[in-house]
Amino acid sequence: AAAEPGQELKDAYDGAYEGTVVTMAGPFTDADAVKFDESILAFEEATGIDIQYEGSKEFEAAITIRVDGGDPPDIVDFPQPGLLANMVKKGQVVDLNTVIDPAWLKQNYSAGWLEMGTMEGPDGPITAGVWGRANGKSTVWYPKAEFDAAGYQVPTTWDEMLALTELIANDGDTPWCIGIESGAATGWALTDWVEDVMLRTTSLENYDKWVRGELKFDSPEVRNAMAYVTDIWFNDDYVYGGRASIPTTFFGDAPTPMFDTPPKCWLHRQGNFISSFFPEDIQAQAGTAFDFFYLPPIDPAYGKPVLGAGDIYAMFNDRPEVRAVIQYFSTGESVKGWVEAGGAISPHKDSSLDWYADPVTAKVADMLINAESFRFDGSDLMPGAVGAGSFWKSMTDFVSGSVDLDTALQ
Repeated sequence: AAAEPGQELKDAYDGAYEGTVVTMAGPFTDADAVKFDESILAFEEATGIDIQYEGSKEFEAAITIRVDGGDPPDIVDFPQPGLLANMVKKGQVVDLNTVIDPAWLKQNYSAGWLEMGTMEGPDGPITAGVWGRANGKSTVWYPKAEFDAAGYQVPTTWDEMLALTELIANDGDTPWCIGIESGAATGWALTDWVEDVMLRTTSLENYDKWVRGELKFDSPEVRNAMAYVTDIWFNDDYVYGGRASIPTTFFGDAPTPMFDTPPKCWLHRQGNFISSFFPEDIQAQAGTAFDFFYLPPIDPAYGKPVLGAGDIYAMFNDRPEVRAVIQYFSTGESVKGWVEAGGAISPHKDSSLDWYADPVTAKVADMLINAESFRFDGSDLMPGAVGAGSFWKSMTDFVSGSVDLDTALQ
C-alpha cells in the first residue's frame, strides 16, 4: 500500500485544527511572497489553519537571532541548507523522522534530495527538513529553431559538446554566450560551472569534502575541474566577446545574442531561471524558439549528476497543527499553485508535469525529480566568507587576468 505523510494531515482536513495559527519565516518577499501565499490558500481554506509567513531580505541574520534567542517561528524556509545545518548541530531543529512517515519521504523524494535533507545533530543524523521548491542548474540553453535549421545535434557527452563547439567555431560563428557580472555578487556564474564540472570529474564524497573545506581549492580535483572550464572560457574563438568580455557582461544579458538573427552565440549554461531574462517575445516560445539540453557527463564513473538549489522547510516547534503543515509541505500539492503560476519547480514525485505552463520547464522538473545523483550549489553551502566572498572574487580576478590560477586557488 502507498505510504502517506502522517495522521495530523488527515486530521487537519477533518477540521481538527481549525482556528489555529502556524508561523513561518523565510526569504520570500514581493512577488515570491505573493505566489507562496496564493499557493497555500486552498490548504488554509480547507483546514482552517492560518499559515502566517513573514519574509525578509535580511532573512539569514534575522532568523539566527530568533532561533538562538529561543523564539523561533514554527517552520522556517531555508534557501541555503548550510545555515540550517548549523542549527541542527546545536539541537535546535525537530527531527522530521518523528513527524512524517519515513516511508512516505522515501516514496515522494529521490534519494539525492533525502540525502541533502539529512544532517548531523548532537545525537546523530536527523531528517532536518523537507524540500518545497527546487531549481536546476545543469542546463545548457540554445536557440532551438536556428539550431535545428543549422543541422546541429544535441550532444550527450562532454566530448560531443566540445566537438559541437568546434563545429560552430569552424562555421564562422561563436559557440558560447558567457557573462558573470552581477554587482556585488559578480563571479557566482563561474562558481556554478566549477561545481557542475566537479560533480562530473570526481566523487560525490569529494564534492562534499570540498564544500566542507576538507578538500582544498588547490587540490588536483579542483584544478582538474578548472581545466575543463578554461578550455572553453579562455578560447576567444569560443566565447562571444572573448575572455575579456566575461567579467563585464551582466549574467542576465549574456544569453540575449542567442536570439539575434542570425545568432551571435549558440550555447549558454545557466539555471532554469535564466529564461525569465530572455527577450519577452522569445519567452512565449518555449520549446520552439529555445530549449535546453542536460550538461553532458564527463567521466562515466560519476554518472549523470544534477546541480541545483532549492528551499528546505524545517520545523522548530512541535504541535499537532505544525505537524500537519510540515506534512503538507512534503506533498506536491503544496507547491502546485506556484508551479502553475510560474517560478517554481516541485521536487515531489507526486507532482505532475502537466502543472507546468510550458514543456521546457516540465523537462527541467523531470530532470530534477529523476536525477541519478543531486548536489546543492556548492557556494551556497560554503561559509559566506568563502562561498559568497573569496570564491566569487578569486574566480572573477582569474578570468579578468589580474591573478593567475595558483593565486586564485590559494
